[in-house]
Amino acid sequence: MSQGDFPGWHGTTIIGVKKNGKVVIAGDGQVSLGQTVIKGTARKVRRLSPGGFDVVAGFAGSTADAFTLLGRLAAKLEATPGQLPRAAVELAKDWRTDKYLQKLEAMLIVTDGTHLMVITGAGDVLEPEHNVAAIGSGGNYALAAARGMMDTKKGADTIAR
Repeated sequence: MSQGDFPGWHGTTIIGVKKNGKVVIAGDGQVSLGQTVIKGTARKVRRLSPGGFDVVAGFAGSTADAFTLLGRLAAKLEATPGQLPRAAVELAKDWRTDKYLQKLEAMLIVTDGTHLMVITGAGDVLEPEHNVAAIGSGGNYALAAARGMMDTKKGADTIAR
């Protein structure tokens, strides 16, 4: 499939950085339709607070699909309070096996302030090896830049920016 088949993926960059006990998720605000930028101020990083347990999630892909997944993640977190890894695995299992969810085109980076994970529709729940995760069409560039800054004195928020 060509990139034109998934216009929501064009131009998105979401990055998660974990350094010195702090985890930051940041994202661009660009929404594109094909080669046209429709909006530059979208919020692609959201806070979920099911049961008073804070999780921050960033998404790349179709907005409607991402919001469906964020709702499902919130439900999993309510069922397993304080257990983001378990909720993420349960979401990934549903995403991989449910006929409706299988069609969703999005990826998530999530954190509870301790864990940093990427959740994909292929059933993956990945904790990055070098404390940096990035998704979206600009993800590889952001990942390379952030990994290059991890050995500096810069904090997680500066690296993510």
